[in-house]
Amino acid sequence: MPRIPLFLSLIFLLPCLAGAQSGPSSPPHVLIQTMSEELDYSMKNLALPDGTKPYFLAYTITDVKNLIIRTELGAVTGTDDSHQRVLGVDLRIGDYKLDSSHQIRGGRGGFRGRRGGGAVSVSVDDNPMAVKHALWQATDREFKAAASRYHRVLVNMKTMVEEEDSSADFSREEAHVYSEPEAAPAIDRESWIQRLRRVSSLARKYPLIHSSSVSLAGQVFNRYFVNSEGSKIQTGNIYLRVHVGAGTKAEDGMALSQSFIFNAASADRLPSEEEITRAFQKVIDKVLELRKAPIVEPFIGPAILVNRASGVFFHEIFGHRIEGHRQKSVDEGQTFTKKVGKPILPDFLSVHDNPTLSRFGGEDLRGFYRFDDEGVPAQNAVLVDKGVLRTFLMSRSPVRGFPRSNGHGRRAPGSRVVSRMGNTMIYSSKAVPFKRLRELLIEECKKQKKPFGLLFEDISGGFTGTGRGRGQTFKVLPIVVYRIFPDGRPDELVRGVDIVGTPLTCFSKIIHAGDDPAVFNGTCGAESGSVPVSAVSPSILVSQVEIEKRSRAQDRPPILPSPLGDKKENR
Repeated sequence: MPRIPLFLSLIFLLPCLAGAQSGPSSPPHVLIQTMSEELDYSMKNLALPDGTKPYFLAYTITDVKNLIIRTELGAVTGTDDSHQRVLGVDLRIGDYKLDSSHQIRGGRGGFRGRRGGGAVSVSVDDNPMAVKHALWQATDREFKAAASRYHRVLVNMKTMVEEEDSSADFSREEAHVYSEPEAAPAIDRESWIQRLRRVSSLARKYPLIHSSSVSLAGQVFNRYFVNSEGSKIQTGNIYLRVHVGAGTKAEDGMALSQSFIFNAASADRLPSEEEITRAFQKVIDKVLELRKAPIVEPFIGPAILVNRASGVFFHEIFGHRIEGHRQKSVDEGQTFTKKVGKPILPDFLSVHDNPTLSRFGGEDLRGFYRFDDEGVPAQNAVLVDKGVLRTFLMSRSPVRGFPRSNGHGRRAPGSRVVSRMGNTMIYSSKAVPFKRLRELLIEECKKQKKPFGLLFEDISGGFTGTGRGRGQTFKVLPIVVYRIFPDGRPDELVRGVDIVGTPLTCFSKIIHAGDDPAVFNGTCGAESGSVPVSAVSPSILVSQVEIEKRSRAQDRPPILPSPLGDKKENR
């Protein structure tokens, strides 16, 4: 992102797929009919005195239901049960070749994917007049803004140098009509409150655990989309998450935390109380172990990134730089823009982004969707094939050589669409068992005469900058790291490190991959808001990784002992 940092954090739909007017469908929701009527009226009648009219208009209403239950030490610390509808309007003036979304170069013209006027709330009642009133107001506002901006675009084109990429501003895509039943999870709220309270009480036995939480969070997105090309799409997704976390502070002031998240796409796939308890116990044990672990000094040397950690690694150093709109914007670093058809990874690695996958290895994938936020069917984009870059993640904003979308236009409700990741899949044609990967790490340490190598077992997330004129760097935030010694000493848990680097250098250092692909489910933040994503990757061995010390607070741990360790009723 321009230096909005791009970040990644941890945190069913019946198969009635339809193409253009094809396949079985559920009856369309009343919102689809209401939106279609207002859209048709606007396209026929909306015009300025000089004849300026929109050539394209799309409405999206996203119905969002949230359920949150938070517990700590056996007590409920917070609940939320909310319902809202958010409207998005995409209105364009001009034509497919040049329109009001075009980037204005120089000064503060603004980025094409920047958030517009913010989220617009719509009545949660299916009241046609209330909905039409909200659509009317938002359309009027967007039309006036687009007309003003289109004039600035035309002036800017005359006063700036010729553009490097003269691709059209908007691609022509097939219209689709598709409708599926509304998504709605069956959550027994009271049962889950009692379950989470019982699990969270486990932390009472550990006075050195300063903070802990066990929570259930659920989001249901039912999306209603219509556009002036004839698309009418109704889809629903369920995102459920059980989170267990614990934190403490080391004697040197470093805050330490650990968490684990279960993700599910339906209530019947949520974990049992026994599974949550086991995960919480492991988190507590690891935090207490980290408290005694030494801080590692800055280091450059070989390392293994274990599968889930490797998924985050690829997301940060590769995923954002392969988003199509970044290849066109003059504000972007364009790391891979001119590398199509050239090797950018070792020839044993391929990378796809495939949001059509709902599960991998029995685990639900958060990056699954049927249609993107521009009404284009989700597609498997083969980004890298045997090390060679083949394409980009494409929305309906074309770039040179890629005039069509591949179904990766995404956004949070109320934001502007840009190309984004879904399910990023890393495949290796030369995989070795993890035991052999460790042996290869030790061999690499000896070859480089390094006293140890590193093993990154878990990573909480990361962030990167892609803007031109800034360092093309990334930072990945490990939370469980071991030193692996070539002389046979036991592995040593360490703390206080971050992985830093630049993408092209890091890619050249990947030398082996494991046979153990695993899923990282998270939420990715960028200029089109936060969207659910997944990354599936095997463990990888890199010949060189750079780590730096993590910043830490200087205040001491709590002065008085925790009440959890006091056996008396009164302190």
